[in-house]
Amino acid sequence: MNLSQYTKEFSYNLRLAYPIILGMLGHTIVGIVDNIMVGKLGPTELAAVSLGNSFIFIAMSLGIGFSTAITPLAAEADGKNDIDEGRSVFHHGLFLCSVLGITLFLIIFFFKPLISFMGQPDIVVEMAKPYLDIVAFSLIPLIIFQGYKQFADGKSETKYSMWATIIGNIVNVVINYFLIYGIWFFPKMGIVGAAIGTIVSRIVMLIYMHYVLALKPKFHPYFTNFSFKEIKTKMLRKIVDLGFPSAMQMFFEVGLFTAAVWLSGLLGTTSQAANQIALSLASLTFMFAMGLSVAVMIRVGNQKGRMDFVKLQVVARSIFLLAILVEIVFALIFMVFYQYLPRIFVDVNDVNHLVETQEVIYIASQLLFVAAFFQISDGIQVVVLGALRGLQDVKIPMYITFVAYWIIGFPISIYLGLYTNLKAMGIWIGLLAGLTAAAIFLYIRFARLTKKLILDAEQKSINK
Repeated sequence: MNLSQYTKEFSYNLRLAYPIILGMLGHTIVGIVDNIMVGKLGPTELAAVSLGNSFIFIAMSLGIGFSTAITPLAAEADGKNDIDEGRSVFHHGLFLCSVLGITLFLIIFFFKPLISFMGQPDIVVEMAKPYLDIVAFSLIPLIIFQGYKQFADGKSETKYSMWATIIGNIVNVVINYFLIYGIWFFPKMGIVGAAIGTIVSRIVMLIYMHYVLALKPKFHPYFTNFSFKEIKTKMLRKIVDLGFPSAMQMFFEVGLFTAAVWLSGLLGTTSQAANQIALSLASLTFMFAMGLSVAVMIRVGNQKGRMDFVKLQVVARSIFLLAILVEIVFALIFMVFYQYLPRIFVDVNDVNHLVETQEVIYIASQLLFVAAFFQISDGIQVVVLGALRGLQDVKIPMYITFVAYWIIGFPISIYLGLYTNLKAMGIWIGLLAGLTAAAIFLYIRFARLTKKLILDAEQKSINK
């Protein structure tokens, strides 16, 4: 293997990926800021936000996963310089994201009473309900925003969503500061204040994204003929055929991590709060791999449009290698600082919760040590999944992720977490097993698929 053919792609990969990474970090930081600010109120409040967000993350995984179908279709149209097809992808994608956002909100709203039957502490459940109502509504602007974002990404314009999320974060932090703690003349609303900050920030992101694209000359052709008369069954089906398996792939992974939240809740409030801390930090580093995953989806989609499968394979492998190197760095950071990072999220000087806080820090540090190891597996599986989406290969990867997370990972989490002394750490060892299995099987799928595409292209060339 000639390593230089991959490393010379690093520069372009990073230029394409860094705005996506910053944008995705923005999404995650909204949650982390909420956790840090709420964590200062006490472990119970942090556990309530964790429980409420566990439902939101499931819905978000479906919405964001579905919206990723827009990117490879837009990238392929861009590779072919087909404006009409690109416009159709954009309009139909936005329509479907709007319908999906409203549907997900209604599902959470009407199924909210289920959290009372999940074996979670009563005080945590009651505190989580009003928080859940407000944050669930924020899914509508968020999923519509994703429609704009995924299309812009497919056009290799990745900076607009970055700025949208930066602005959204600033709005979120300001509102959180005033409403969580009751600063100045604002009422002290606790975790409900955090929920209001989240919904307002997501509405601001959507408004910004719409107007910044509508005002750019490059996007003017895509904002014409915007009407329900233009909605066609053929394009709807094409996006759904890609979007549904993509949504399920993300759902299976996020569902596994959400199950870890619920399993931790069965162990007690401190385990649940510790799980939320470790999950917040792991999610932060995961966004770097997610950004590279979108970059590989765009570049693979472009090469697919040009029918250059040799270059496609080189481009994809260069991003796989880059992701591995980045995640190794994060793994080392977690291993070195695993005892110190959890302290950011709690008030170590709060004498009223001193014992609980120390227990939260101890459990979270154990989980971060495990997270250090699954950084690499998590990074590999998500970038390979991005490459497969760029190839518009989504159905087999959907089955692979289901087996890896729910047939391999989840049973291990249940057994080690609930039936051994490993407890919360055992739950996370199950996550590590599922992510590693997904990384291996997905890469095998990619290698076989690209090899076949290259051989078929060579055969066609010979026949000519």
